[in-house]
Amino acid sequence: SDYGTKKTLVRESVLHLDLQGVIINGKKFLENLKDYREEKDIKAILIEVNSPGGAVGPSQELYAEIRRTREEFKKPIVCYTAGVMASGGYYAALGCDKIVVAPGALVGSIGVIMSFANLEKLYDWAKISRYSIMSGKFKDSGAEYRPMRDDEKKLFQDMIDEVYVQFKTTVKEARPSIKEDVLNDYTDGRVFTGQKAVDSGFADSVGTYDQAVEVAAGLAGLKKDQYDIYEIPKLRRSIWEWG
Repeated sequence: SDYGTKKTLVRESVLHLDLQGVIINGKKFLENLKDYREEKDIKAILIEVNSPGGAVGPSQELYAEIRRTREEFKKPIVCYTAGVMASGGYYAALGCDKIVVAPGALVGSIGVIMSFANLEKLYDWAKISRYSIMSGKFKDSGAEYRPMRDDEKKLFQDMIDEVYVQFKTTVKEARPSIKEDVLNDYTDGRVFTGQKAVDSGFADSVGTYDQAVEVAAGLAGLKKDQYDIYEIPKLRRSIWEWG
């Protein structure tokens, strides 16, 4: 872990967490969320998101644990971005009480994608023959050394459609104020600005990092200048560890 021993909280605080980069497993973020949400002096949480998304399952897990923190541990949570809150990054943010964005932030990309490549002609050019021995006809589906069959395309499309419905349903449940026609229009994979996200109901307000902190503090009933922003301490490493 990159984090060290907890500092002692001296007064009521808003915990600041970062959700950065491509979401592969979310392990470090979840460890910190689960560890600090039980602290009695942590009254609210601000999650600063800068992520283009990532794997579906981990994004859903982040969403579930953020929502659980709100509901079970009674900690209001605000998600904020001045950069990118897209795809799985937006999925995770749906678990927050409020979403605050910079007007020029990139938000959305609500959808699911699988990418494949057909390198058959490249292998032919290089005089390389690829093949597989397998137990069933779908075991090598997506292989780059041959064209994809129609039944394989349908299999993957059905998977994509199922996960897409899960994503869209979560958006609808988390943002009930979004009109049905707007939901249908904006869940086609497009990316939109923070201002457009607020205008269409996918985020709550335009603001800065400091304003997002104030929103989180306000949800917890904390008065201005009477709380700290708690940053998780970093673990100090020796020159031998870096070596």
